[in-house]
Amino acid sequence: MKDTMITVNYDNEKPMVSGRELHAALMIDTRYNDWFKRMCEYGFVEGRDYYSFLSNRVDGCAGKQRKDHQLTIDMAKELCMIQRTDTGKRCREYFLEIEKKWNSPDAILARALLIANHQLQITKGENTKLLNENTEQAEKIKNMLPKASYYDYVLSAEGLMPISTIAKDYGKSAVWMNRWLHEHGVQYKQGQVWLLYQKYADMGYVKSKTFAVSDENGNPNAKLHTCWTQKGRLFIYELLKEYGILPLMEQNGGNS
Repeated sequence: MKDTMITVNYDNEKPMVSGRELHAALMIDTRYNDWFKRMCEYGFVEGRDYYSFLSNRVDGCAGKQRKDHQLTIDMAKELCMIQRTDTGKRCREYFLEIEKKWNSPDAILARALLIANHQLQITKGENTKLLNENTEQAEKIKNMLPKASYYDYVLSAEGLMPISTIAKDYGKSAVWMNRWLHEHGVQYKQGQVWLLYQKYADMGYVKSKTFAVSDENGNPNAKLHTCWTQKGRLFIYELLKEYGILPLMEQNGGNS
């Protein structure tokens, strides 16, 4: 799209664009607030398809900030189609190209390596702290809940584990557990990798491992996998318990 270049924001978990900027690019005559309200009637949901924020005037004139919206690329593409104009078609083609580049193997690998490097730097500085915290927490748990069989079971375990192993404790699948943690604001998916939101990222709940693999053409590649620490396993236990979901060994008051 040579005549109109819409700025794409890559600071979030996925590419986003300004609603006001898209409104201008589409050359909509209707006032932005009225137009956006009408577009939302097509079923777009805040927090999923767009996020509200305040922006400064782009014309440089003084005045209070105006309400704007960060739109997902999927929502922006749909809005372009709804307009049924040549401009809308060109804008949609532009977003399709953005989406194609974002989902390319090279881009996914680059993001995975950046995330892995960031996790590695965090891990280097927290190993001793995590060990002390785990020891202290284990002692507190033993004093407070001497009969908590699942706690005893977890505390006797060592090392990292995949989410599928934790899910089996509840008779669930890894798909179910990952989705449940996502729906309750614990993690989000980046490409093929589940990552913790910033609120939990530095708590020592997970560690990332990077594995060297080869693609179908034999070219070297890297695959990032998120594993949970025993501290993270106890965090999941406490969170699920708040919603009445207990491990199999604690269901119906039984121990195994």
